[in-house]
Amino acid sequence: MIATLLGLEGPRALLVGTLFCGVLTFVLLAGGMKVLPRDGGREFAHDGALSAGKPRGAGLLFVLAFLLSALCFLPFSVETLIYLLLTGAAMLTGFLDDAAKHPWGELKKGLLDLVLAGLAAVTYVNFQGSAFWCFGNQVALPPVVFGILAAALIWGSINVTNCSDGVDGLCGTLSVISLLTIYSVGLVTGVGGEFTPASVLLIGAILAYLWFNATPSRLLMGDAGSRAIGFFLAVAILKTGRPLLYLPAALVLLVDGGSSLFKVSVIRFLKIKIMTNIRTPLHDHVRKNKDWSNTQVVFRFAILQALASFVTLCLVK
Repeated sequence: MIATLLGLEGPRALLVGTLFCGVLTFVLLAGGMKVLPRDGGREFAHDGALSAGKPRGAGLLFVLAFLLSALCFLPFSVETLIYLLLTGAAMLTGFLDDAAKHPWGELKKGLLDLVLAGLAAVTYVNFQGSAFWCFGNQVALPPVVFGILAAALIWGSINVTNCSDGVDGLCGTLSVISLLTIYSVGLVTGVGGEFTPASVLLIGAILAYLWFNATPSRLLMGDAGSRAIGFFLAVAILKTGRPLLYLPAALVLLVDGGSSLFKVSVIRFLKIKIMTNIRTPLHDHVRKNKDWSNTQVVFRFAILQALASFVTLCLVK
């Protein structure tokens, strides 16, 4: 580890690691834009054609920078190494879809997400057990039940985060606030071990990405970024021992992206038309129906998540 060679540990290692991650991400993105695949535009998204031709799949570069920084500057266990490898796998499956001439079908992507979610859930139960904190009380579920619920949380987080990536700067900004919230929960509770500081390194990578993704964006994270971030968010909240806090800690991601998943699922599987006057994800609704600019969407959604994050910290016991 570089941190050991430099005599760094604790907060100093985290600070240097985060700076290293941010700088490395910036350099990789600045130099790698020309080799990334190009976005073909988003047919059903409001102003989706504006994305056409922009480099996408930037998640490949900032997730690689994050993983390298985590391995170099943070102490880690076998459990953490597995999570990092699975985060990389989520990034890779997303990037292969970004780079494909014909986008992968929803079934294929959903099944791959389910495999990654299942592996992470099994890993968590194996190392941490099936107990969790709920309103100040520790509750223990049968391992199989907890594992299924944990896998559902991770799968859902991957997909709601992915659905929220439709406005310049939105997914990255909301993810930074949620990651900072989860890190704060870990600090307050003292739970999370060596995994909690990894959230700060990922924040460093995302901030460097946002330099290029702010409106008007020069590149897009693609599925490579959003799926990896969604996976990491869910695992990070699991590691605090308080998975129910995912609801407020990632509330805006959940509502924005979850609205799309819910609407499509009900229409497709139950053949019931709902929310006919509401475009989903909700960021498309407020842009199309409420005339919000991209900047207004990002700032207003970020304000709502900041308030939800404050509530999250108030709920920690």
